[in-house]
Order: sequence, then structure tokens, then C-alpha cells
Amino acid sequence: MQERLLLLPKDAKDKATETKKFFNKLKKRVPKNLDNQVAAIHDEVFEKMDCMSCANCCKTTSPIFTSKDISSISKHLRLKSDKFVSKYLIMDSDNDYVLKQSPCVFLNEDNSCFIYEYRPKACREYPHTNRKDFHKISQITMKNIEICPAAFNIVEKLKLKLNNNSQKFR
Repeated sequence: MQERLLLLPKDAKDKATETKKFFNKLKKRVPKNLDNQVAAIHDEVFEKMDCMSCANCCKTTSPIFTSKDISSISKHLRLKSDKFVSKYLIMDSDNDYVLKQSPCVFLNEDNSCFIYEYRPKACREYPHTNRKDFHKISQITMKNIEICPAAFNIVEKLKLKLNNNSQKFR
């Protein structure tokens, strides 16, 4: 897995132009049942993917913490919300709360999550490849394929499926 993680940014960069063109085409002509197709590929990839052997998302990026996330995690940690924020979070340039540091302070040595049951919504949904209206989140997906091997594989499989099968775009 470590070797794959080292190669992932280069692989994503090598395919960036192709992937960007693919997403632009996808936005212009959304295939029928796209979300169902992406969800099926997502499930197929994650049947083989062991996030615990990777945890690259937790090691390199921060999720956005909503007020609901902050409240829930604070309560779990028995901290007041403002104390939790001052101890762990900063406001980014988009005015979102994110972690002060990487890797995530809640990531255990075995790649498990100390607050797993209370983790932020962004963590629960990562890498966002089974969301509705997948074609609308190309920017975040382009970032995630540089970090998450599963996201990279999902996008590559989707490109193959839609391009090689001559699928009609509506």
C-alpha cells in the first residue's frame, strides 16, 4: 500500500488533463443512471479496498467540521465546544473549521479512528464517490484522486466504462 500511495499523486497528475476533460464532458452530457453506475463501481472498489491499511486521507488532509460535528465530538470528548475548537481546529480561508494539523489528531497508530462513531460528516462520506449528482463534485473528486487510491480507481473505472462502452450521454 505504501508504494501505491507514493505513486498516487504522480498517477493522478499524469491523468489530470484526461480526467478534467472527462468531467467536463460528464457535466455537459450526464449519462442516464450515472449515480447508480458510480455507486456500483464505488461498491466494487471498496469491496477490495482496506481503508485501515491506507488512512492517507487522515494522514494528509482535514475534513470540514460542521457545527453539528463540533457539538457531537465535543460532547463525546467531554469538552465544551469552544474548548474543542480552540484545542483542535482553525478556520480556513473558506471560513470552514478544519484541523490545525496533519495527520489527524484522532488517528491511532493502527490507522483506526479514536472518535470513529462521532467522526465528522465529511469523514463518513469520504471520498464522496457515492454521492448523488456525482457529476457536480468534479473539483473535490479531482483533489481526492490524488489522495485516495479508491477514488482514483473509481474514476478510472468510470472513465473506462463510459468511454469504452460508447455509452450515450443524454
